[in-house]
Amino acid sequence: MIGAALPEVFSRIRGLNLLRFHFLHVNIILFRPSEVELPLSRSDPRAQHLLTVLRRQPGDTFDAGVINGPRGKGTLISVEEGRVLVTFAWGESPPAPASLTLLIGLPRPQTARDILREATTLGVAAMHFVRTERGEASYADSSLWHSGAWEECVINGAAQAFCTRLPEVTHGRTLADTIAAQPAGEIRLALDNYESPAALSQVAVPAGRAVVLAFGAERGWSPAERVLLRENGFTFVHLGERVLRTETACLAAITLIRAKLGLT
Repeated sequence: MIGAALPEVFSRIRGLNLLRFHFLHVNIILFRPSEVELPLSRSDPRAQHLLTVLRRQPGDTFDAGVINGPRGKGTLISVEEGRVLVTFAWGESPPAPASLTLLIGLPRPQTARDILREATTLGVAAMHFVRTERGEASYADSSLWHSGAWEECVINGAAQAFCTRLPEVTHGRTLADTIAAQPAGEIRLALDNYESPAALSQVAVPAGRAVVLAFGAERGWSPAERVLLRENGFTFVHLGERVLRTETACLAAITLIRAKLGLT
């Protein structure tokens, strides 16, 4: 299922207190709750986006949102030498994401960035990047996770989707521990090219049910992990004969499940 990862295409993270929007086409500018009463630094990428990309002038409005809170309109009040003043009028919060959880064998950091961003855009509720027997252990020690850069990926994914909701994200737990933490009553599906009796497209998923999708690491599931998954109620499914990269498999599976849940 898993092939080589896509090349690194993003700049390294230099400031965790800044939300960097300059390398993505975002559809809403997001703010943390603690930021909405404060002026923006003139060097903040959001200020740069407002002034350079959106070309807003004092008195102009823009789409804004509070992370995990309401959407609304921001108004650019003034541009001073070192700061940009904005005010907000908030509306309603968007609905919560679909009850769709991903369990993913820790991939290469650049692949994890793609999954974090794109799966957030598609509207998953949670992503758990887990240690697996055939996975590369060093991926759990990437600066992506320990610097907090992963959060920037999900913020950018939400901004692309014109949404404020961020999924729950964990990393570094074992597959067994992560499965044990999942609530009962979910539809549990594990992607596998070798021991899957049916295609994901053929699986019945009733609307309104919570779904967990499990993806192995780049080298796939070990025999012991297949036993663990089956013992915990996972059904093995596949996405066809073609061998897909992790990020491609995740997006294809999410899209199929969303269609089955009536979320297209």
